Amino acid sequence: MDTRRSMPFLYLLLFFIFSLKAYLSNGSDSITPTQHLSWPHNLTSQGGAFELGFFTPGNSQKYYIGIWYKRVPEQTVVWVANREKPLPNPSNSILKIAEDGNLVLLSPSNFPIWSTNLISKPLNLTVAVLLDTGNLVLRDRSNSSVVHWQSFDHPTNTWLPGGWLGLNKVTGENQRLTSWKSSEDPAPGLFSIEIDPGPSTQYFIMWNGTEIYWTSGNWDGAIFSNVPEMRLNDFDFIPGERRNYGFNFINDEQRKYFYYSLKNTSSRSRLVIDHSGQIKMISWLGYSSQWNPFWAQPISQCDVYGLCGSFGSCNEKSSSCTCLPGFEPKYPNDWDLESWSGGCTRKTHLECGHNGSFDSEKNGFWALPYMKLPNGSRSLAVGSIRKCELACLNDCSCTAYAFEGRCSIWNGELSNLKQLSDGNSEGRTIHLRLAASELKISDRSKGTSTWAVVGVVAGAVLLLGTALFFICRWQRRRNIVSSETVQGSFIAFSYRSLQIATKNFSQTLGCGGFGSVFKGALPDQTMVAVKKLEGLRQGEKQFRTEVSTIGMIQHVNLIRLRGFCSERAKRLLVYDYMPNGSLDSHLFGEISNILDWPTRYKIAIGTARGIAYLHEKCRDCIIHCDIKPENTLLDAGFCPKVADFGLAKLMGREFSRVLTTMRGTRGYLAPEWISGLAITSKADVYSYGMMVFEIISGRRNSEHFEVGETVFFPIWAVRKITSGEIHCLLDYRLEGNANMEELGRACRVAGWCIQDNENDRPSMGQIVQILEGVLEVNVPPVPRSLQILAENLNMVSLSESSLYQGPSSESTNSRSKTSSLAGSCE
Repeated sequence: MDTRRSMPFLYLLLFFIFSLKAYLSNGSDSITPTQHLSWPHNLTSQGGAFELGFFTPGNSQKYYIGIWYKRVPEQTVVWVANREKPLPNPSNSILKIAEDGNLVLLSPSNFPIWSTNLISKPLNLTVAVLLDTGNLVLRDRSNSSVVHWQSFDHPTNTWLPGGWLGLNKVTGENQRLTSWKSSEDPAPGLFSIEIDPGPSTQYFIMWNGTEIYWTSGNWDGAIFSNVPEMRLNDFDFIPGERRNYGFNFINDEQRKYFYYSLKNTSSRSRLVIDHSGQIKMISWLGYSSQWNPFWAQPISQCDVYGLCGSFGSCNEKSSSCTCLPGFEPKYPNDWDLESWSGGCTRKTHLECGHNGSFDSEKNGFWALPYMKLPNGSRSLAVGSIRKCELACLNDCSCTAYAFEGRCSIWNGELSNLKQLSDGNSEGRTIHLRLAASELKISDRSKGTSTWAVVGVVAGAVLLLGTALFFICRWQRRRNIVSSETVQGSFIAFSYRSLQIATKNFSQTLGCGGFGSVFKGALPDQTMVAVKKLEGLRQGEKQFRTEVSTIGMIQHVNLIRLRGFCSERAKRLLVYDYMPNGSLDSHLFGEISNILDWPTRYKIAIGTARGIAYLHEKCRDCIIHCDIKPENTLLDAGFCPKVADFGLAKLMGREFSRVLTTMRGTRGYLAPEWISGLAITSKADVYSYGMMVFEIISGRRNSEHFEVGETVFFPIWAVRKITSGEIHCLLDYRLEGNANMEELGRACRVAGWCIQDNENDRPSMGQIVQILEGVLEVNVPPVPRSLQILAENLNMVSLSESSLYQGPSSESTNSRSKTSSLAGSCE
C-alpha cells in the first residue's frame, strides 16, 4: 500500500472526527474545551428545566446569548450574557471555552464579544454546565464542587430561586438586578435593586443609580419591615399549591445578602426588576398558560421615579404615561413598547427674547388641573397669580408655574408629574409654558376661529331655543311620565313624578347603607324600584354624567337602571322591579321560600357573569365593592340581577368610609379593606366567595347561636373542603339533593375566593369558567387571616350538631330529617 497516497485521506478523516466533536447537538447540558455552541443549537439542563442559546427579543433583529425556561411556551429570558453588545447575525458566532479557561462569545470575525473574565486556567480543567436551577456554571472537570464562575453571581434583571442578591464586603461589589431598557432591548436600563452598601440591612430600588424611590425597610430577623407579606409567607398564590417560598437573610463578615428557595421545586417562579421600574414576583400558572405577577413594589406604577421621563405625565387611573400638551415622545419606538423613561420633547421650540425673557405674544401657558406637582420648584414672594405668571414669563429658563397662596416656578425639565383623578384633594393646577402656536390664543388660531365662534354662537342660539321648547313641555307634563318615554329609554325623572309613582314613598322595599328603596308604578303600570341616595354630595353635572354612563351598561345579570332624578340635593335612581326580591330573603327566610340546588347554582353562575361583565367587559373596570345577598335580586324566573353596581362609581373616594360603616356588610369585606391597602376588583371576588358559601349552606357567614358564642362558618367550611367532606356544607333543608360535581366546584371556588391575598384569588372570568366546567380548580388552603380573625373574636369551631339542627324555631321533625347527614359529617 502506498502510504503517501493514503495520508491525505487520513488527514481528512481526522479533521472530520474533530469537527464532529467541536459542534454540540441539541440536548447537551455542557460545553467542554473541545466543543463549542453555535446557532441554532441550544444547551438544555439535565432535567429539561432551562435552555441556553442564541435568541432575539421581540422584533429587535439583534441576537444575544441567554438562558430561558424550556417548558414555558412563551420564551421567558432570565439571564443575558452580552446584554450590552448584541450580535447583528448569529451565524458563525460561537460560545466556547478559550485557551485560558474562560467561557467566551466570539463574533464571526473571531472577535471576543463577551467573556467570563477569569484569571487564566488550564484548558483541560474547566467545563461549562447549565444546571436545572437556571445557573450557568464554569467548574472544574475533575471536581464538580469547584466552581470558578457562575451566572448567579452576575444576574441581569431576574432573580431565580437559589440565587443571591447583596454585597460582597471583601471586594465592595454590590450584586444588583438592573432592568432591561425595554421589552425588546436587554441592555441595562435606568432601574435597579440593590442592598444598602451602608450599615443598614435594607434594599433600595433606584433610578439611574442615584434616586431611591422604594426601600424594603430593615431586616428584623423574620421579614423586611416594609414587606409585611413575608410574615404570612404570602408569596405563593398559585391555585392548588401550598405556601411554597422560604426566605433567608445572611449578614456575616464577608457578605450580606438575601436569598430564597422553593419548597416545591417543580413550580416556576422568578423576581424581576421590570423595565417599568417595578420589582415583581411572578409565577407560572400552568392551567392558564401565563405568567402571574402576584406581588409588586411600588404598588402604584406611577410611584416609580422618572417613569415617564421629562415632560411626561403618569395617569393615576391607567398607570401609563402620556406627553404633556405641546410635547411628543422623544423615542416613539420605545413608547410603543411602553418604555417611557426617555421622556418627551417639544413640538414647537420656545423663542427667548433679547433681554433674556420670553415674548408674551409668542408664548403662553396651558393649565393642567389635578396634577401632583413635581419636586424642584422655586418659591417667589409675589402676591397674585398674574404676578407669578409674569415672573415666569420674564425668566428664560422657566417652564411652568403654580400659584396657591404662594408662587412656585420650575426651571428646565419637568419630571415625575402625575395626573390625579378629578376631585382628588391632593391635585393642584400647574401652568405649562408653550409656544403660542400650541395654544388656543395663537394668531393662527385666531384667524381660523372666527367662523368657529360664529358657529358656536349659532349653535348656542339653536340649543337655547330647543331647551326652552323642552322646558315648556316639561312644565306642562312635569307630573306625568309618558309611557312612550319609559319604553327602553334612559330618562331623567322629576322628583314630583317619582313622588306620585311611589305614592309619596310609602311602600318600603328595603334599606341599606346608601339609602332606602321604595316600590313604585309608572303611568303605564310598569313596576319600578326607586332608591333614594343619602349622603351623596356630588355635583349635579357630575352626577348626571356618571349615571348616564352607568345607564348604558346592559347585561342579563345586572339590574336595569331606567333613569334617575337630580334636583338640588335630591338624588334618586329608578330600577326595574324584581318580583322575587333579594336573595337573602330566600336563603335566610322562611322554609316555604327554600331554593332548590339547580336554582342556587344558576344564581351563583349568573351573579358571577354579571360581576365579570363589570370587571372585564366595560370600558372602565367597575368595582362593585358591596357584593352580598341583599344586592342580588331575583326576577320572576329567579334569574339573578346584581344591584347597586354603580354606587361605587357614584360615591367615589368617600365610598370606603361609607361602606365600612354599613350594617351587615363587614362579613363580606376583603382583608385589604381593613388593612387600608388600595382596593381592586379582587375585593369583589372575596365578597362573592363569602356569598357563595351562604348560597351553598343557607346560613350567614357568621351567626350567633348563644350569648357570647359566635360560629364563623367560612373557616369550618374550608376545612371540610380540604378534608373532602363537601356534602357537609350543603343546606340541611335540601336533604342532600344536589349535584355533587357542581357542589364540589362551587365549594372550591368559594374557598379560593376568600384567600388572604388578592392575587391568590381567581378573576371573575375564571370563576365563570370553573362553574361552567371549562376550567378545573384544586382544593384551596385554609385562609390564615380568617383563622386568626376567628381566634381573636373568640369564635368557636362549628359542631355538626349546631350546623344541622337548624334554627331553634324549627320543628323537631325538621331536625330529624337531617340527622343521618349530620352524623356523616362528625
